[in-house]
Amino acid sequence: MANVDLGLRKWTVNSQREINYDIILTEEVLNPYNEMLLAGGRKNGSRRFVVVDRFIYNMYRDELETYFEKNEIHSKIVPFDSGEKNKSLENYIQVFKELDKFPIDRRGEPIIAIGGGVVTDVIGFIASSYRRGIPHIKVPTTLMGYVDASVGIKVGVNFNGNKNRMGSFEPPKAVILDKGFLKSLPHRHILNGVGEIIKLAVIKDINLFEYLEHNGPECIEAKFQNSAGDSILDASISGMLEELEPNLYEDNLERSVDFGHTFSLALEMHNVDNMLHGEAVAIDVAFSTVLANVHSLLSLEEQNRILILIKKLQLPHCHKSLIPNLLWECLIERTHHRDGLQRVPLPDSIGNCVFVNDITYDEILQTCTIMERLFKV
Repeated sequence: MANVDLGLRKWTVNSQREINYDIILTEEVLNPYNEMLLAGGRKNGSRRFVVVDRFIYNMYRDELETYFEKNEIHSKIVPFDSGEKNKSLENYIQVFKELDKFPIDRRGEPIIAIGGGVVTDVIGFIASSYRRGIPHIKVPTTLMGYVDASVGIKVGVNFNGNKNRMGSFEPPKAVILDKGFLKSLPHRHILNGVGEIIKLAVIKDINLFEYLEHNGPECIEAKFQNSAGDSILDASISGMLEELEPNLYEDNLERSVDFGHTFSLALEMHNVDNMLHGEAVAIDVAFSTVLANVHSLLSLEEQNRILILIKKLQLPHCHKSLIPNLLWECLIERTHHRDGLQRVPLPDSIGNCVFVNDITYDEILQTCTIMERLFKV
């Protein structure tokens, strides 16, 4: 309701947008008798604009076409190349044009994103801006998307050499999780998602951390198709949602899930060795763990326990591109992003973190020196 103050001559507008979406576990999502892909919209005789990671498109194209045909849905299926370099304004515009040539109704025909975090981020951003907002459904097909990128509401593209510099917050209509897609992932992409899982374990869930110590390698080998894998996936999603749900629009910039996302930009946005997001996060987790010890927060014993687990899970843990000047520039950029304070989450024990605003260049330099000695980079 708008109130007018005649003295100040201003109107104050108060409104709230309800956020309500389901994250649904299912199996055989491409079986025509499974109607999960049609959630939140009209069915027989309607239309769907579907953007699919090209790897998944090449593998499941026939199943996708059959799914919509048997459900009497007129579909346009567009393949999209994954990879951080393709999370661009140019690709956003290209897909936007394809959507605009395929008319869909504004509310009853959600667009569908099937793929990893790059696909769901770009298509979510398109959904937020096409006709000022249309519904969309996310179907993550990577471990990274399954436990991290798809469960929240952040969407966007990289711009001007900066990660997610253009974007918005756009809740999906639904998130459909089918872990069967993980079976097709190369080993490297399984480990890519594990980078986000171990991040969460270190800063908020010691039980998950201990479970990874005992069951992590087995689950990675099984591509999370076993019961222990279910436990890790469920704990990761629940933990992520516990952090995100009270702060979906990031009104509070002290976010524990930003652990592993301060210094990783130095590797990711400089396209070092075509590094994947979770690989950069894992290296940041190792670096930030050592930094926490240098900053007198974390014991040497717990530091080493974290580093041992990172190596046990075969995650990358160091890189020659961890140069103090570049890491300091990352910290400065993140300080702008976090409204003038560093707000760096660092573990003070396994399963807990604190937010630090006084990291110095000398501490970064010291941490780099220790990392070089520990890992002989």
